[in-house]
Amino acid sequence: NGAGKTTLLKLILGEVEPDEGTVRRGTRQTVAYFDQLRAQLDPELPLTEVISPGSEYVEIAGERKHVIGYLGDFLFAPQRARSPVKSLSGGERNRLLLARLFARPANVLVLDEPTNDLDIETLDLLEELLAGYDGTLFLVSHDRAFLDNVVTQVIAAEGDGRWGEYAGGYQEWQRVQAERTAERELAREAARRAQPAAAAAAKATPARSNKLSFNEKRELEALPERIAALEEEQATLQARLGDPALYQQAPQDVPQVKARLEAVEGEIEAALARWEVLETRADAG
Repeated sequence: NGAGKTTLLKLILGEVEPDEGTVRRGTRQTVAYFDQLRAQLDPELPLTEVISPGSEYVEIAGERKHVIGYLGDFLFAPQRARSPVKSLSGGERNRLLLARLFARPANVLVLDEPTNDLDIETLDLLEELLAGYDGTLFLVSHDRAFLDNVVTQVIAAEGDGRWGEYAGGYQEWQRVQAERTAERELAREAARRAQPAAAAAAKATPARSNKLSFNEKRELEALPERIAALEEEQATLQARLGDPALYQQAPQDVPQVKARLEAVEGEIEAALARWEVLETRADAG
């Protein structure tokens, strides 16, 4: 809550302008925004007029359909079709909003907390409609099961104004976060183990051997560049693992990328420990 989900949607839709940077939008976007429709409902209008003003028919996915039959798809009995909006319960209003939403010719749907106040029947209907929708869907929801059933990508707030994009639903995002946490903990543990080992190695070195050999001097000079190269590779691998395209286009590569990242992190820790040992001896000599 308060991370800026609705603000992000409004930036995407062009309803607000960014304080910094730019937003690039497609030129052929036709957007249907669920939250806007809620505010536009006229309580005096009959349901048929809400769905198809001035016409008995509505066009859905290129197919002409009678408005009463269309309302029947949204669980409204024929006798309710000409009732005014004000006669509907909260759940029925939400169902009517969904009917109106999907009756609009749009290639982008925006749903901000659409499952609030939906009964089980309507929730199942919404999931079915979204599964068959061919356009792009932006969905904000706290309903984790609904997200897992509907979405193919997650955009998650990660703090400090940063947002990450992940392939899969909510459970997949949780799995990635758990793996990242475990990897960070392993790296911290490796660093903690390396520090005493480096200190012990420095202490164990006899005073007469503190002076670096020619090869050790060359090794010490090369270590900063090697560490920088390893850290650059580490950043590249982390970026790959955070890119949804990897999981969509080359899922078979994920284990190898993860294994290489773990190996690189181990090499970085070892190089840092070695650098500390050589630097300590060089200073003492």
